[in-house]
Amino acid sequence: MEAKNPRRWWILIVLCLSTLVLVIDNMVLTVAVPPLAADLGATPQDIQWILDSYILVFAGLLLTAGSLSDRFGRRKVMIIGLALFGLSSLAATFAADPVQLIVARTVMGIGGALIMPSTLSILITVFDDTERRKAMAAWSAVAMVGLVGGPVLGGALIAWFWWGAVFLINVPIAVIAIVAALALMPESKGPKVKPDPLGAILSVVGMTGLVWTIIEAPHGLNWTSLAAAVLGLVGFVVWELRVKEPMVPLNLFRNRLFSGSSLSLTLVQIGNGGLLLVLTQYLQYVLDYTPTQAGLAFIPMAGASLLFNALGATLGAKVGNRVMIVAGLLTIATGFGLMSTLDADTGFVFTAFALFVLGAGGGMAMPSAIAALMSTVPPAQAGVGSALNDTIQQAGAALGVAVLGSVVSAGFTNAMPGSAPEAATRSIGEALALGDGAIAQAARSAFTTAMSDSFLISAFAVVGAAVLALFVMRQPKAAATAEQDRQPAMAAHH
Repeated sequence: MEAKNPRRWWILIVLCLSTLVLVIDNMVLTVAVPPLAADLGATPQDIQWILDSYILVFAGLLLTAGSLSDRFGRRKVMIIGLALFGLSSLAATFAADPVQLIVARTVMGIGGALIMPSTLSILITVFDDTERRKAMAAWSAVAMVGLVGGPVLGGALIAWFWWGAVFLINVPIAVIAIVAALALMPESKGPKVKPDPLGAILSVVGMTGLVWTIIEAPHGLNWTSLAAAVLGLVGFVVWELRVKEPMVPLNLFRNRLFSGSSLSLTLVQIGNGGLLLVLTQYLQYVLDYTPTQAGLAFIPMAGASLLFNALGATLGAKVGNRVMIVAGLLTIATGFGLMSTLDADTGFVFTAFALFVLGAGGGMAMPSAIAALMSTVPPAQAGVGSALNDTIQQAGAALGVAVLGSVVSAGFTNAMPGSAPEAATRSIGEALALGDGAIAQAARSAFTTAMSDSFLISAFAVVGAAVLALFVMRQPKAAATAEQDRQPAMAAHH
């Protein structure tokens, strides 16, 4: 296709809108959890499934969606994804019980999986090397606006209307993006290759089985889902290494740059995965913030991420991806360490500072990590390559939500006094609903203790990511320079 598409900057706006709808949705839902749970009568397990059903399907289908976009057309797949996302958001808006909302969220996950790989692959194919860095910076800035605006907008919508409005806002954005894509965007495809249906099935079974196993772990090991995860993932790797035209180029993992950056991203997302879920509950249940105040509390993190993202992208081209990744990861670990010291009496200033440190670390590390990863992906496989990047991050996020959510849930139950009613030991929301002052105080203390443990786990995971990046991502200086020249720094968008 033409290197200088005359509509390329308009196309970038469409891609930004498509990404924005996903970012906003992920952010506003965390703010909506308490009022949503109260209105629908959702149990803690219902809430976890409302959050995880989306991630489960999204992570499971990303690789298949990326392959489909390369094969059938990236614009076509993105438009189908936007339509599914918009319609299911409308269904979620008027859900009358937790089951209906979980079903709607599942369909939203399918739509999201079709949207995300297509946006990054279209951007890579529309812009040439001279302009791709600028396009990525704009795309990243929009994602950060969604990160800042999502919780604030969600809090305002809940205060002015009701929790369903956080889903309804997705509908006009999806419609505008679809109309603009049809009017402005050219179609692009990868080279014709044989379909790989077995690889697609194995990847879906393996990823969904893995996340399902972790989600169910606190209630006992689910041997069926564990078997599906092991057989699916092992079978997928074996098949993809043997088949002549694999759906996913797994030989990329032989590249130290790719494997080091992907493992680092996974560990970072495990740490970040449960942050929003846990911290939102802390702000609203422990510090008694309103949904709007809880949304505003994330502004220091998003602002720091936006500021240091630009700094990280600039410095990354000068000092190298590995240096920026390690420095950023250690900063993130420091932020999680600060978060682990929060208690029921902590004021907003310290919380804001800890979130600022977390955002600064992410801004330094993530652009270089994704730049290093994507620089090894062949342009002809842009769709499945960007899907592999997204899968790595979403798998980590899914594991983070499941693992840290389970740690907080189990820690809360164990920290509650034995004399407390059974309902009060299940979740802080149920404990506060009893209206007993002593139980409420014990619940706030128990939740804060459990939250501190989860943030310490996150800190250790991110330190592990820094060590991996330091030792695995070594490569000759000349090769490193060539890689930086070939691909611009790319900003994290989850």
